[in-house]
Amino acid sequence: MNVIESVNQALKECLQEEPRVWFLGEDVLDPYGGAFKAARGLSTSYPDRVMTTPVSEAGIVGLGVGMALRGFKPVVEIMFGDFIMLAADQLVNHAAKLRWMSNGQARVPLVVRTPMGGGRGYGPTHSQSLEKHLLGTPGLTVVAISALGDPVAVLKHAVLKHDDPVLVIEHKRLYTRPVLSPDELDEFSVYEEGDGFPTYRLAIQGAPSPRFTLAAYGFMAELAREAALRLAYEHELFAELIVPTRLAPADWRPLRESIQATHRLVAIEEGARSLGWGSEVIASALEWHGSGLAARRVAAKDQPVPAAGPLEEAMLPQVDDIVDAVLDLAAQD
Repeated sequence: MNVIESVNQALKECLQEEPRVWFLGEDVLDPYGGAFKAARGLSTSYPDRVMTTPVSEAGIVGLGVGMALRGFKPVVEIMFGDFIMLAADQLVNHAAKLRWMSNGQARVPLVVRTPMGGGRGYGPTHSQSLEKHLLGTPGLTVVAISALGDPVAVLKHAVLKHDDPVLVIEHKRLYTRPVLSPDELDEFSVYEEGDGFPTYRLAIQGAPSPRFTLAAYGFMAELAREAALRLAYEHELFAELIVPTRLAPADWRPLRESIQATHRLVAIEEGARSLGWGSEVIASALEWHGSGLAARRVAAKDQPVPAAGPLEEAMLPQVDDIVDAVLDLAAQD
């Protein structure tokens, strides 16, 4: 099963197991089934609870907020993550705050799923990674699907077990990647920590203790895994990779434990470099670790994402960029 198939499977199981679950989005009815086919088959099996909507992200999410307040568990698909900002008012000023403004009397069990990221040649307005703009919103949980573990379980936990709003980030380039259970990663020892939205810790099997910590999520975790193998086999430099599922509110404990052992950190994200997730990771690590920490950021250049393939590749972070960041840290020893 690849990642998009696992998302589709999770949605089917949610609709089957919980009659309060509804699915809303643009062009999600069969036979089209959504732009990336996450909704394929849903409207055929559950025609009364799968709703195609007008092209209005604010309207879709606003409808989802209202349904959640009435006791439903709506799942809203935003066709491209670039348009999540059109629904920012509904997410930031309503969904994330209503529990607190009502002294806990109102809950908003709303899940908003959306594909983010570039690498597909879709151009400046369909290739961005904008999740960093919502990570600091109190009351909003932000989750990033990865190819590790069980995306079905992650999405079902968000929909069925969480009573507050969740934004689920799904990188487009992950959709065709196979889902990998920990025992399928022959080169790595994998440890899973936390329930519902786990954090994964990966280290090269049989290698010496890691000297570097890599932190990455979503599709960047795939690139970081490739970089860790190259560093081990080509340079005899060993790294531990920390892959969080929940970006906000952050569970820093696995990352803190790794950094306490390595004292060297590379934070990797696909969003624009300035003022992003990696900056927060490093700032938090400095608070725990103090001046003895050596750190680098790997991220996209601070510019719109080009449509031309070679320009897009040059602008977005690549495996070589991660390897070079670690080599740069190693040269400082």
